[in-house]
This record gives sequence, structure tokens and C-alpha cells, in this order.
Amino acid sequence: MRKPVTLITGANGEIGHGLIEYCGTHGKTEVIALDLRPIDARLGDYCVACIQGDILDENLLQRLVSEYEIHAIYHLAALLSTRAEYTPDIAHKVNVNGTLNLLKLAHEQARWHGNPVKFIFPSSIAAYGLPDLETKHAAGPLKEHEWNRPTTMYGCNKLYCEHLGRYFTCHFRQLAVEWAPSGVDFRAIRFPGLISAVTLPAGGTSDYAPEMLHAAAKGEPYACFVAENAQIPFMAMPDAIKALTMLAEADSERLTQRVYNVTAFNPSAGELREQVMRFFPQAQITFDPDVARNRIVDTWPADVDDTPARRDWAWQPDYDFESAFRDYLVPAIAEFYRKT
Repeated sequence: MRKPVTLITGANGEIGHGLIEYCGTHGKTEVIALDLRPIDARLGDYCVACIQGDILDENLLQRLVSEYEIHAIYHLAALLSTRAEYTPDIAHKVNVNGTLNLLKLAHEQARWHGNPVKFIFPSSIAAYGLPDLETKHAAGPLKEHEWNRPTTMYGCNKLYCEHLGRYFTCHFRQLAVEWAPSGVDFRAIRFPGLISAVTLPAGGTSDYAPEMLHAAAKGEPYACFVAENAQIPFMAMPDAIKALTMLAEADSERLTQRVYNVTAFNPSAGELREQVMRFFPQAQITFDPDVARNRIVDTWPADVDDTPARRDWAWQPDYDFESAFRDYLVPAIAEFYRKT
């Protein structure tokens, strides 16, 4: 008999590295890693299979269906916000069509082996869209249903995929004569900006925070592409992995919604610079805002309300602003650059 496996797409990304290490060490099923690029050799020990391929390749996905019994999918593959603005049509294909392909795969697998397939989806604060700074400052921490008016293709894609996941889980083929649940158990997290010490930023509009930190650690000057007063919520990468795995393992009967905010701290770009300078006093960090990218960041909330996640599945971050730098980012990034 085929063993149950967990499929992780976008395995080479910032979240993928930490998630594969976690699942490979603590998970109850074996891991299949899938990415458009060759899988990082460091991840091989944690996976039963490492596959280079495209989530738009339906032949590849059918091969996965025939060779493996997939019980969970962490769908991390995406074209991120900055790159998506340059190629919105390609972003739509990757972010929406790719997600639809994998939701169909999850449905086929659930129908075949008779068990629900958990579909864990990292969404983003890019799903929000506030019209101006006055509204942003007055709004306070946003709930999941507020200001869902994204201004970027990436945000539009993420918001639509949240609705696709909800449809597959709750309303799939609802007019069928003999209706049956799809078997897809979709669960999404709207992540804030993520800061990792061990993977380099890859084209996100919130990447000014990790870019600032990595440049300081390497002794390189950095000109921040947003203004000093730009503000959005952030989270250390280990807490992102914690949130995904906690939501995946949560009792379905306790979940009151399909999409959850999570957050940890929400400094301005100027406060981020001050924090980096505390640990890297020689860092050369200036501000040279890119008007268009800064405008996008200004449409995202300064903070989000993650009360439902705390209530439904006991979410709370391990790292606040101080401890994220002191206990995770600075020690880990120093070790990372010693090895590279």
C-alpha cells in the first residue's frame, strides 16, 4: 500500500525551507517537495521525494495523483507581489490557475482514498486595500472581512484563492443531483511581512525588512524602498511555520472560519532601522522611497486583528519585536553568513 504523504509546493521559498525541516522532523507523514527550480540539497534528507516541476503542468500533477496518497497539501508556490506587478497575466496563471489545479488534485485524492485532504494556504495582508493613509491610521487593527479591496495583482489573486478554497470546502458542485462534500479541508492564513535569517528575500513588497537586516549583516549599504514612517505588521519566520502547522493540526470542529489573520509586531520602517542598528552599529541604512512600491505598502494595514486565531486554535507568537531580533534573527543570521 502507498504511504500517506504531505505535498509542499514552492519548497525552495522562504517558508518552504522551514516548513520542510519541521514536517520532516515532527510530521506524521512523509514529505514530497515540489518547486520550479531544483530542490535545495539541504532539504533532501527531510523528503521522500524532491520533484522539479510546474504547478501549471497538469500531467505532472496527475503523476502525483497516481504515485502517491496525498493527505495534506501546503501550497506555498506563488509569484510574489513586486514581480506580479510586472507580469500580472503570468501572476494570475501561477497564483490562481496553479491553486485551482491543486484544489482539484486535493479533491481527486480525497475521493480516491476516502479521507479529507487538508489544504493549507498562505494568504497575505496584500488581500487588503486601504484607500489612503488617513483611513489606514483611523482603521486600527483590521479584521479578516474588512477592506478586502486589494490594489495589486498578487493581492487580488490571494483574495480570490481564499474564496476558491472556501467554495471547494463548503459549496463544491452544490447543484449536483447527488451532492457530496469535495473532501477538501481548506485553511488559510493571512500572513504579515515575514523576516527570515536563513533565506534571502525573493520579491515581496514587504521585503524591505529582511533586505535591511541581511544587508547590515553582510556589511553592505542599503537604501530602503519605503518611507521611514511606512508601517505594516511583521512576523519572524519560525512563527510563520508555527502558525501554519498549528492551523493544520487544529480540530476542524473548533474552526469558525476558513481564513485567519496572524501577527506579531508592527514597527515602522524607521523603527526597523533603529532595531537593526542596535545590533549592527556600523550598518549604512538610508531611505530612498520608490513611490509606486511605497504606495502599495500604504494600502496595507498598520496592524491586523488575530483574535479568531487566538480563540479557535490558541495562536500566539513566540517572538515579539525585541525577542525576534535578540533571540532569533541576529544569532541565526550571524551563523548563516559564517557558513556561506
